[in-house]
Amino acid sequence: MERRSFLLSGAAFASAATGWAGANDRLRLGILGTGGRGRALLREAAPMANVEIAALCDPDSQRMDQANADLVERTGKKAVLHADLRRVLDDKSIDAVLIASTNHWHAPSAIWACQAGKHVYVEKPVSHNFVEGQKLVEAARRYKRIAQGGTQRRSWGLWKKVAKTIHDGTIGDVYLSKWVFPGSRESIGFKSPEAPPANLNWDLWLGPAPDQPYHANLVHYNWHWFWDFGNGELGNNGIHLVDVSRWMMKRGLPSRVVSVGGRYGYRDQAETPNTQTTTWTYDDGAAIVGEIRDLYTAETMSWDFFGTKGHLHCDGDKQFVIRFGRDKELQPPVTDSERANHIENFAAAIRANKPELLAAEIEQTAISTAMCHLGNISYRVGRELRFDVGQAQFDDDAANALLRRSYRAPYRV
Repeated sequence: MERRSFLLSGAAFASAATGWAGANDRLRLGILGTGGRGRALLREAAPMANVEIAALCDPDSQRMDQANADLVERTGKKAVLHADLRRVLDDKSIDAVLIASTNHWHAPSAIWACQAGKHVYVEKPVSHNFVEGQKLVEAARRYKRIAQGGTQRRSWGLWKKVAKTIHDGTIGDVYLSKWVFPGSRESIGFKSPEAPPANLNWDLWLGPAPDQPYHANLVHYNWHWFWDFGNGELGNNGIHLVDVSRWMMKRGLPSRVVSVGGRYGYRDQAETPNTQTTTWTYDDGAAIVGEIRDLYTAETMSWDFFGTKGHLHCDGDKQFVIRFGRDKELQPPVTDSERANHIENFAAAIRANKPELLAAEIEQTAISTAMCHLGNISYRVGRELRFDVGQAQFDDDAANALLRRSYRAPYRV
């Protein structure tokens, strides 16, 4: 990493990163990114015992001040504020960081944090492109860091019950998972380049992305729909559904992928599709099929798992029901409102120094993130692709070029 403070030897970290001990068992956290997800993480972490939110970071000083006011209201304590995340990583008193910045900053800041000796919680998607996701997992292993991905359903009671039901063989061998994510996205219109607002450090916000002028369709949410910064709805919400499908089917990366769709219903400045159907196929013919429908739909989010003995349907995060054949009775719906705190799980793993305690260890969320990258690459090149899992390469030069990005100095991976 091109970062002055991180040019330390792997050997030095190997000896320093074998355990964790905080003053009076207190875990001191820094939150990188204080938008919607960052504020949600603040609300989860603030009431936890022996946890202190010691630092907040955001290139937008206005959002950071608002988050700090929220923190004071909840805890009576202020955090140290930094526009530049590197200042948080320089602070040796910070034990771990919660990363909830823009997608294009997730992997670089997480890798830097591992190199700086911090444990890492990274919101989904944990990377902006395929290769940096691999590098993030490598960094967590090399520097012996506890690293959790933000696929929270792995901590929720309902989904643990679904997993036990399927993994116990109740519906047999699952050969197909289908999911639907229905959103409601209006046109974002067109915004012209202008000077960034005084409260925003535009250079830090851009970070590793190509240099370009500010416009109001990027900050603070619609960056999701531009390839330089986001990963479309597939990488925004679709990753949650992909992750559940993989978990239930016990599958890794596929050998084939095809993704089709477009941006329908209006013309606007966005680059990513608002309608997208992706099929990930494995060597034995098993498949995951996902549908993004962001254009005027009354459907609800759902999953279907088809097995050799039955069919399990999940109505969003509310309940699941099983049918054991066309003429057989449905199993009564199973519901569960338990939503365990994903950050508490992260903290417990740090204190025990046991990554196996994590509900969503970084490699699992990285694989689910990579599934979204493969789908988006197929969409962008406009054809079905074969993927060599062992070599981590497509059979297509144009597709392979999209597995990585060029980084703007000095924010390089």
